[in-house]
Amino acid sequence: MTKIVFFLLAVTITVVQAGQKGIEIEEYEDKKAKKSMENWLEGRFGLLPHYTNYLLPFGYTDYKYRSYESSDEYGDIEAQLQVSFMINIANDVFGLDEKYYLAYSQRSFWQLYKNSSPFRETNYNPEMFVVFPISDHSTFFQLRSVTLAYSHISNGQGQTHDKTLYDYVYQDPDNRSRGVDNLYLNFMFQHDTLITELKLWTPPMEEKHKSDNPDIMDYYGYSKLKFTYFSGENMFTLMGRGNPT
Repeated sequence: MTKIVFFLLAVTITVVQAGQKGIEIEEYEDKKAKKSMENWLEGRFGLLPHYTNYLLPFGYTDYKYRSYESSDEYGDIEAQLQVSFMINIANDVFGLDEKYYLAYSQRSFWQLYKNSSPFRETNYNPEMFVVFPISDHSTFFQLRSVTLAYSHISNGQGQTHDKTLYDYVYQDPDNRSRGVDNLYLNFMFQHDTLITELKLWTPPMEEKHKSDNPDIMDYYGYSKLKFTYFSGENMFTLMGRGNPT
């Protein structure tokens, strides 16, 4: 019965959206209100893709995933899903043609091939950033933009740290919270159909004894170099992270 109700609801939404497309709005003095009505009727809410949106059906690891529940036993093959979008909230505040954005990304690790198909973990990544466009035509790799951002990444779990037993949060084996806050700079260069991005970020913005994972930068690194090459209708990407220490 539940499946039938869900199916009917989905069909209803589809019909309403289809009926709204192509509706003409009369001219009004309030141009902003008219634009808002058009966006609502046409389903345009200003959302843009941020990071890559994808579904990877297979992923393999020889690492034994740890479960906090003794009844759960995770497999070494799982799917991975990412949804990421951003919205423009302001422009040209300082006269530099800069653009301001809020963004949200969510990546889930899905034990699709186990009984009941549980989500092993989901990471949440809200961000806010400003993009400064650069007009550079003098170099081989032409600088196109510089982005300054604040980023928070978390697994969404509450902190269960027992301060009576452990001096540091990360020493508590039952503490499920994992999160990191940092600032980053992203430089985007272009040469013909090749886009190169260099991303540099700060260490976690919190004291070591309060951190869920003070050694995360040893694994995550402090920088990322990404190449994106366009050929016809195809796009090829190569990415690597670096840790100078």
